[in-house]
Amino acid sequence: MKIGLTSYSMNNYICDGLMSVCEVMRFAKGIGAEHIELVPFGFTLHDDRSGEFNEPLIAEILRVSKEIDLPLSNYAVLGDLLKPDPDARAAEVERLKRHIDVAAKLGLKQMRHDVSSFRRPLESNTPVAFEREFPIAVETCQALADYAAQYGITTLVENHGFFVNGSDRVIRLIDAVDRENFGLLLDTGNFTCVDEDPTVAVKKCAPIAKMVHLKDFYIRRADRLTGNGGLFRCDSGCWFSSNSGVSMLRGSILAQGDLDIWTILGMIRETGYDGYVSIEFEGMEDGKVGSETGIAAARYILANS
Repeated sequence: MKIGLTSYSMNNYICDGLMSVCEVMRFAKGIGAEHIELVPFGFTLHDDRSGEFNEPLIAEILRVSKEIDLPLSNYAVLGDLLKPDPDARAAEVERLKRHIDVAAKLGLKQMRHDVSSFRRPLESNTPVAFEREFPIAVETCQALADYAAQYGITTLVENHGFFVNGSDRVIRLIDAVDRENFGLLLDTGNFTCVDEDPTVAVKKCAPIAKMVHLKDFYIRRADRLTGNGGLFRCDSGCWFSSNSGVSMLRGSILAQGDLDIWTILGMIRETGYDGYVSIEFEGMEDGKVGSETGIAAARYILANS
């Protein structure tokens, strides 16, 4: 496995203007990352309003990547392919195609896009709604995968948020899209968002994973907390609600939270997976500490299990 870092782990540094994405790349190399995943929060590679590509920054990222010998592994962007209005939905497909163009300019062979908005109201995340909107998800994902094929890019869906999440839903979507260049970015922590046991879900999903986010959470009963948190603040170490509302979650340093990372990482290795693994930290601690400790923890587990 190639253990690296997602730029999202350093999100506070980037968004607060303390480090540029290229400085984060140099930091990642310094703590032993074998690759860097780009998540454009706090920097822009395509301006969705003007339609312009940030060619200078793209060129600088490529230059630094080559200079420090840190491969780019993935480009991950938000999206909402389930917009109710057909025109808005078509516009979203076109917007995401431009980000596929960004991935091509970066020389990447894979890119993750969301299917559903992270901010979708929890009460609409029902099995009935999923069945109703499933054909739209399949059609739009096929359109993006077909567009990406010209570049040799594989588009990825992640078990992310509260709607297109859960092992059965993502496996079913990938099967229905039925494109060789469409697959799963497996996030080890996000199954907890929909109240699914991560060890069970990873066991089911690891055999089809094309990339991995290695992430850990603290999990607590909602009625035992003191009222802090709120649904759409999963960053900065805030507590947020699982889909059921029974549990509250907060990001932790890898292997220091409540997920059985030793078992989970072992399950992934048992499948023969040898691709990119991004350490994704979104906890309360300093991003540099969380990132460096997470990379060291992953390496320790792999060496001692």
